[in-house]
Amino acid sequence: MTIEEIEQEIIEEFEMFEDWMQRYEHLIDLGKSMPMIEEKHKTEDKLIKGCQSQVWMHSELKDACLPDRQGKIFYTADSDAIITKGMVALMIRVLSNHTPQEIIDSKLDFIEKIGLTKHLSPTRSNGLLSMIKQMKLDALAYKNKLV
Repeated sequence: MTIEEIEQEIIEEFEMFEDWMQRYEHLIDLGKSMPMIEEKHKTEDKLIKGCQSQVWMHSELKDACLPDRQGKIFYTADSDAIITKGMVALMIRVLSNHTPQEIIDSKLDFIEKIGLTKHLSPTRSNGLLSMIKQMKLDALAYKNKLV
């Protein structure tokens, strides 16, 4: 699936819920099913700067030796806050298993379309932006290594 197709799937999921309490519950459930970071990667350098809660994220490039040499990035993460864990789970669902260039080019319009930015506190919004920034920086770093 493309990033845009995954975004559309998430938009449709969130449209099924009548209010934001149900959407928050869905976010919490997503966090419970997120690919968990290995304990050995829960280090200071894997902490997302700018998050109020603790969020560790690890990225790994796989399949870079295939004919297109693009490879795909896979993310794992964890957080000590349940809503934040759901937010990072959403971002992993959208961006993981895509090439560095696809991640760099992603617009991530779904965040606005599901109304997430309107329903987050300013500190959580900053944390979400920090997660996205880190994911795109990782993609850029992997892309530069492949060139």
